[in-house]
Amino acid sequence: MDKTVSGRVVFLDSGAGGLPYLSAYGALNPKQPLLYVADKKNFPYGEKTKTELVSLLVELTERVQKHFSPALIVLACNTASVSALAELRQCFPGVDFVGTVPAVKPALLSSAKKHIAVLGTERTVQDHYITHIAESTAGACTVTRIAAGELVDFVEHRLDYACREERMAAAKKYMDVVRESGADALVLGCTHFLFLLDEFRETAAPGIHVFDSIDGVCHRIENILAQKTAPNNLGSDRRPERQPNLLLVTGAENVDEQWAARAARFGLTPVKAPDWDNA
Repeated sequence: MDKTVSGRVVFLDSGAGGLPYLSAYGALNPKQPLLYVADKKNFPYGEKTKTELVSLLVELTERVQKHFSPALIVLACNTASVSALAELRQCFPGVDFVGTVPAVKPALLSSAKKHIAVLGTERTVQDHYITHIAESTAGACTVTRIAAGELVDFVEHRLDYACREERMAAAKKYMDVVRESGADALVLGCTHFLFLLDEFRETAAPGIHVFDSIDGVCHRIENILAQKTAPNNLGSDRRPERQPNLLLVTGAENVDEQWAARAARFGLTPVKAPDWDNA
């Protein structure tokens, strides 16, 4: 993008899953200020009912709006995207939302067998969205749905301390299921699994292609922000001081050691918005 849009681009997830999306977008747009909201208070989203998820995301969006005036909000969570994206757009018509929906369409278009596997939370893999996209893309096709809630927990709590062998074993366990199903493409249908992308690709070879939505999400954000006009765009003759990228972790007064390390790794400054808990 040639111009930086006023307001932060907000990435929202229940944990660390959306950080690869923030990192990829930030690398393409280093001048755009970012905010990562880790909704640790409500982790994991995959165990919530649709009604619960919509309710807590509406409340969270209201708080983000009040304190940060976002330029755009990325639901950096597949479960949140397939469960609540439509409702959030209805509740907040003045806010631009980008979802991280599973890359079912590109996987099916590339599949010689028209048989893909989708790996995600139980709520994501069973959502009607998967069926709708699959049928509208390929008609007669097969989708093997693999729920992997324990892998979400592994990435959130263990991955930072895991050795290569443990990481490879975590990916291979599920790749064996994909291979046995006969699918020739795997969709990583949970943002947390992007932390194991290299391991999934290594265990997928040969014969199985692995798909994620990072590039598509980044391009979608850029396209939406490119359409924003003055006074939201800062002209090229104005050079405000670069703002730090921020991290907000819900449910904690201060970030713990693990989140402090993640903040350092991804170039984020931990912050607690004033009056956040009373928004």
